Amino acid sequence: MADNSSTAFRILAFFAHPDDETVFLGGTLAFLAGRGAEIHYLCATRGEGGEMGDPPICPREELGKVREGELRCAVKALGGKSIQFLDFQDPLVGPDNELYPFSDNVDQVAGEISQHISRIKPQIILTHGPGGEYGHPAHIQAYQALMSALSGLGHPAVSVYAPAWLSRETGKFTPEPGIQVDISPWKGQKLEAIQCHRSQHGLFTRNSSARAGRPVAIPEIVKTREALCRILSNADQDEPDQLSDLLQEIAVHDGEDLA
Repeated sequence: MADNSSTAFRILAFFAHPDDETVFLGGTLAFLAGRGAEIHYLCATRGEGGEMGDPPICPREELGKVREGELRCAVKALGGKSIQFLDFQDPLVGPDNELYPFSDNVDQVAGEISQHISRIKPQIILTHGPGGEYGHPAHIQAYQALMSALSGLGHPAVSVYAPAWLSRETGKFTPEPGIQVDISPWKGQKLEAIQCHRSQHGLFTRNSSARAGRPVAIPEIVKTREALCRILSNADQDEPDQLSDLLQEIAVHDGEDLA
């Protein structure tokens, strides 16, 4: 495990839905919080359009409140300084599981993000990638709005990182990761945070269970590797920044086999 020396910089973790922070980068966030980074969470929606549990744990009209509580529980497990919401409504999943963005006005979203960036003044932003990981329109919109916000602020000195999502179908990452990290020492915290998102447990395990041909338990879906890609740098693009330097401590090297 890396040492516990303090790392004093501010991180904005901006995601579209409660659970995105944990699923994509929970171990990395726990590592950074443990090293003293000041992490501020910003969520575009309360996940009102998502699953209500399997079986349902609440009626539809209460899901936003439930998922807000789940995010607060997860951040307590991972470590964080603050949690804020942009209050956009997460749309319901459409026919044939069609997914949608959370707003028809990217400029409005960008304007609200700008206010939080100006208040927090982060050196690092963790958010969705340009492809929305697996193509989720809300994730793509969050990325587009963030980049628009940074442009409107005159491109402040900030580095932007996104999770690199490993497709089980293709075996390839989207986008190509700049670094893969071993989160083994923080796997317990990530599992604790995943357990917080109880309304989404059916979603988390359904596909894995189908592939395995048996029920898959929540602990089985928590892996020991996460991957990140630097989208924007506050240094020269080929030079390290505060986060890339720190992540080298837990970087996965070629040939390592992690679950």
